[in-house]
Amino acid sequence: MYKLSFTYLLLLAWFLTGCSGKESSQGNNQTEAQKEAAKKAPQAMKNILFFGNSLTAGYGLNASESFPSLIQKKIDSLGLPYKAINAGLSGETSAGGRNRIDWLLRQPVDVFVLELGANDGLRGIPPAETKKNLQAIVDKVKAKYPEAKLVMAGMEVPPNMGGKYASEFRVIFRQLATENNMALVPFLLEGVGGVRSLNQQDGVHPTAEGQKILANNVWEILKDVL
Repeated sequence: MYKLSFTYLLLLAWFLTGCSGKESSQGNNQTEAQKEAAKKAPQAMKNILFFGNSLTAGYGLNASESFPSLIQKKIDSLGLPYKAINAGLSGETSAGGRNRIDWLLRQPVDVFVLELGANDGLRGIPPAETKKNLQAIVDKVKAKYPEAKLVMAGMEVPPNMGGKYASEFRVIFRQLATENNMALVPFLLEGVGGVRSLNQQDGVHPTAEGQKILANNVWEILKDVL
């Protein structure tokens, strides 16, 4: 009777140990499976709002040739979870943008790229007024989406606007970027402005090749922001 009980106890212990090992193995496998599933789970899509004028809109070109669309292609090739929204409007001034921004902020904004001011410069609007309008736009974005990352696209005006005006105009973009902790694209049209072959017949709006350079100028700064 004693031997039978002892043998029974050994068998019971062996059985329980085996079950415990299986459960532990299953638990480990489940944990690994959960980790793999987490890696494969799609990341929430974030919005990049490109807010600007005809330079952003890609005036005279197909929508796919504008620099925001070209940046979207870069983003997709890297598998980053961002959607580029082109909110460029031809002829837009800083004052017009100030009035228009509220409507666009109805959608979530995770990254805000501000490209306005060129039309102000061409019209000779006082730089102080342009700066005031751009600051108001930035303030509205901050108020609605305080966690949004901000990027400022710098702009310059042609020398025929006058040296004093040109220098005062150029500096407002760097000032705004510094004062609002914004990443700065020093000059959006770097490598394109004044180059006849890279601009359309009006000499102002970039060609498709010119837009590719704009996309690179912006991407050099934006990639670190993302």
